[in-house]
Formats: sequence, C-alpha cells, structure tokens
Amino acid sequence: MSSIYDFQARRIDGQDIALASFAGQVMLIVNTASQCGFTPQFAGLEALHKSYASQGLAVLGFPCNQFGGQDPGSEAEIADFCQLNYGVSFPMMGKVDVKGAQADPLYKWLCAQAPGILGSQAIKWNFTKFLIGKQGQVLKRYAPLDKPAGLARDIEAALAV
Repeated sequence: MSSIYDFQARRIDGQDIALASFAGQVMLIVNTASQCGFTPQFAGLEALHKSYASQGLAVLGFPCNQFGGQDPGSEAEIADFCQLNYGVSFPMMGKVDVKGAQADPLYKWLCAQAPGILGSQAIKWNFTKFLIGKQGQVLKRYAPLDKPAGLARDIEAALAV
C-alpha cells in the first residue's frame, strides 16, 4: 500500500468505508479507549471536529483494547459511551489492534510513515494521533499526551494547503 487511500476501514456500525472517500480532506486518525486516563480527549477531538469539519477535517476514531484492556466493551457499547459521555459525532471505526502481529494494516502503514520517538514504529498507548494531509500523506504523529486543542495550528496549516 502506497497511500492512505489504498485502505479500507470498518465503521463501528459494521459498514465498510474506503478511506479514499476522504480524499482531499485533512484527516486526524486516533486510536481511542473508553476507560483510559486520556479518555477525556474525546471532548477535545469532538471540539476539533465541530470547529474544522466544515473546512475539510475528518476526525476518525479507532477503538483499541490493547493497552491495559481499557476498551473491553462491544462496538455498540463503545459507540453509546462516546455519544452519551462526549457527544461524539465524528466517525468511529470498528475496534482494531494497532500494534503487534495482528495490527490493522492501516496502523502498520501509519507507523511506518511516521515513526515515534527514537524511530520506534510501535504505538505506545491509547490516543496516539496521526495528521494526514489533503494528498493522503502523513504529516505528523502526536503522542497521547498531546491534547487535541494543541493540534489546532497544525490542522489549520494542513487545511490551508
């Protein structure tokens, strides 16, 4: 796979979606969890979605249960949790693995395109974020500690291209 547009994902409602449907948009791809210390970042991600969706930002959440078992629920439970607690209206995808032998191919590609600290390709924890430009290129990787509001300047720059 040479472009993010070569990948498909499964939405949390079970429908398959080609990432090519986001061509020409800026994407923020995040591995999420419902029972993590970073879970309140859902509010910040939703704020980014509300602020920039009309300008071409697509926030995509990918639930993952690989870090401390912090997203053990079913996809329906995760969707309900995100909606009820944080008003999430951005697309949530089906639960995936983001590291290891069973990692989703999209995440293998993202990690190869934007390694973390010291060149590590592994996702270290929930709420690692990838900013994707309008041409489908990975612009930047953000650590779980990076709050969504702190990404606004980079998102605005990507939208301005």
